[in-house]
Amino acid sequence: MDLRKLSMVLALAFGIISLLTVILIIYLGGDELLSYLRPTLIQGFGLGIAVTAALFFFLRLVYKLHAMSMALAMLFFFIGVVMFMSVSVSRMYVLQYPVFVQSFGPGHGPGLPVKNVITFFQRIDEFERVGDIARDPNDVPSPIVVKEVENNKTMLNNDMGSTTSTSTLEVAPNEMVVSGIADMVNNGALLPVSSHEVEMSQGEVRELKLETTEILSEIAPGIIFNYWTFNNTVPGPLFRVSEGDMVKVTIHNRATNLHNHNVDFHAATGPGGGGAVSVVAPGETKEFYFKALNPGLYVYHCAVPNMAVHMAHGMYGMILVEPKEGLPKVDKEFYVMQGELYTTGTIGRQGLQIFDAQKMMDGIPEYITFNGRTGGVTGKMQAKVGDTVRFYVGNGGVAHNSSFHIVGEIFDTVYPEGSMGGALFHNVQTTNVPAGGSSIVEFKVDYPGKYVLVDHALMRTDKGAWGILEVVGEKDDTIFGGNFSAPANSSH
Repeated sequence: MDLRKLSMVLALAFGIISLLTVILIIYLGGDELLSYLRPTLIQGFGLGIAVTAALFFFLRLVYKLHAMSMALAMLFFFIGVVMFMSVSVSRMYVLQYPVFVQSFGPGHGPGLPVKNVITFFQRIDEFERVGDIARDPNDVPSPIVVKEVENNKTMLNNDMGSTTSTSTLEVAPNEMVVSGIADMVNNGALLPVSSHEVEMSQGEVRELKLETTEILSEIAPGIIFNYWTFNNTVPGPLFRVSEGDMVKVTIHNRATNLHNHNVDFHAATGPGGGGAVSVVAPGETKEFYFKALNPGLYVYHCAVPNMAVHMAHGMYGMILVEPKEGLPKVDKEFYVMQGELYTTGTIGRQGLQIFDAQKMMDGIPEYITFNGRTGGVTGKMQAKVGDTVRFYVGNGGVAHNSSFHIVGEIFDTVYPEGSMGGALFHNVQTTNVPAGGSSIVEFKVDYPGKYVLVDHALMRTDKGAWGILEVVGEKDDTIFGGNFSAPANSSH
């Protein structure tokens, strides 16, 4: 055995494998995919160098000592480790990532089939790039206002005070009707439709439009993730309807997507919350309807198996079903949802991050966010001293409850778990928001400053779960006072 020739063969093999890997990546996704995978390639290249050097060292040691028995011992050691792993870790699925993930849930397991990964790389140019995945927390539909009308036509009032007659929805004279949703009508997310399209006994008919999309966007600067969304943001739109309304849902799955999707409304009474009748393949559109029987703040999400995988990519949002008498008037309303992202790379690693099913199964997210990404609600929320503020808070995570808290504020009123018609909580410091659940909190802001929103499992702030509500106005020294100057040093 010539060690020099052997070392050259090892080095040549490593070089050829590295070159073929780069060529394959460029073939599948071009220069853009190569740039996304640059950190992974650097890591893989370094590991390859280390493995090649270790092999050369081992072979040199065996050759120098003429120790065939040592070589056999190492071979049997390797076989033993493989046998141990094969029964102790989990069943091995060669054609999925990660290979050691097994599930006993309904439908497919959470692992990503290798063919899907390859198809994703091949079609990466077709995926839309979204500059900011985070839904604006101010994107809350106008309150539903209960009005009397003088004739037999339903009147929709918008924020500018104008009215639109909707002749297809007839009511008795002086009947109380729901109005005040013009902003949702204007953005196309919610449309009034003719009453003859869906049989109903009372209430308005609302049409909710959802498009499922698979896009690329940043979790944090330089960290790219393949989000799956409703209407191109995380969370999806906040819809606002009234108790008794008939809700007609149109869901379209964008043709460039790779996966089937659907929607499960927790506000709907029926199989799968609509999920059983809304599964759409790429390019397909379906419609279904449900009656909003119960007031409350409800989550909706994709429920195609594996449900947790779809939610962990960003497919969740909320619908507010207001009671017939409406909600108390407030000055400001905000929409915030906590979520979890499970990536192969550890927190902060740059480049394209692939979903990691094993971390999801273990309940260890790399990122926990408000509105889809780090900083998703920072610098976007403002109120004035004296304002009454209402937060619609949801949890789209698949493993952890949220302990929602605003540093420096006390919640005057809490609708626990988004319920309406039952007991309200008052003077609350921190409220629980279960996975797949919600809460509504209300408070009056009495003093200017920056108020930090957190999940009070405070480790999660380091993973991204925080935001800021800025309050402007005059100080009231009878409420709060002190020295706001910075300390002499900045230690922990």
